[in-house]
Amino acid sequence: MTPLLVRAGLIAAPADAPPPPTRADEPLAKAYSPAKAAAYLDAVGVGWTRDRACVTCHTNLPYLLARPTLPGDAGWKEVRRFFEDEATGWARGEKPRGEAYVVATAFGLAFTDARAGKLHPATRAALDRMWQGQKASGEWGWLKCDWPPMEHDDYYGATLAALAVGIAPEGYAKTDTAKAGIEKLRAYFRATPAPDLHHRAMLLWASTGIDGLLTVGGRAGVVRELAAKQRPDGGWSLPSLGEYTRRDGSANDPAAPSDGYATGLIVYVLRQAGVKPDDPAVVKGVAWLKANQRESGRWFTRSLTTDRRHFIANAGTAFAVLALEK
Repeated sequence: MTPLLVRAGLIAAPADAPPPPTRADEPLAKAYSPAKAAAYLDAVGVGWTRDRACVTCHTNLPYLLARPTLPGDAGWKEVRRFFEDEATGWARGEKPRGEAYVVATAFGLAFTDARAGKLHPATRAALDRMWQGQKASGEWGWLKCDWPPMEHDDYYGATLAALAVGIAPEGYAKTDTAKAGIEKLRAYFRATPAPDLHHRAMLLWASTGIDGLLTVGGRAGVVRELAAKQRPDGGWSLPSLGEYTRRDGSANDPAAPSDGYATGLIVYVLRQAGVKPDDPAVVKGVAWLKANQRESGRWFTRSLTTDRRHFIANAGTAFAVLALEK
């Protein structure tokens, strides 16, 4: 449908050609280029939104988080409007595609609103709708599409919901609408151990916006765990953050090379958790990111499930950009 709309002049064509296929052997860029990162993210983020017309945790959601940190704004406003339109439709009584979809949309809108310091009406609508899908035990029924570490289990969705409400500006977390849901989230995290280090990192991030998700000692413990997983080259490897089985039944190698997703996410989360920019782990992680961008502008991350698709590289590129933000 989208190509027909482009040819009819009803929507604009993407500014750049789609990036080349994601490959582990793609050459490295000669130097870190924010412009190349922007072009890559525009191609995958805007392209996904136009072609798939849905919010997804691995492509246009992280695009929405990271793109404002880079030069220009090609496509970002279009993707943001798509998120807003979804939430506005729910406020009018339209049925969302699922509770996970609502949480992801609310998080993307809240994160970008936090940069502006103002809560958009569509964001408030998404957050208010989010609580309607919360279970009595505190979590949401999450997508389980065998795409770890995101579309994989309920725990991840609970961390995204906590992030959404904790980061929302204008004191949303203190509203009567939010208070009961936050208490359920606290109870869920007290009763439910994180299944792996990746999700403990997500909880650490969420704890920076909502008190009572981790103790002071618990936060320090996760920081130590993350630092201990740093590889000698300064990066982190996603398979080292949990036990993930590939669709062919084989295990992922916990000693796999450093990748963009794990390194970008962990550097970013450590900084959000108060780790100083001159901390050795952060310094080495930033250096790895600057040295390992690919010619296309992406950072490579191998899928944990299948080599047919490496959508996690889209999220990895977004988190690399966030980690490198000045």
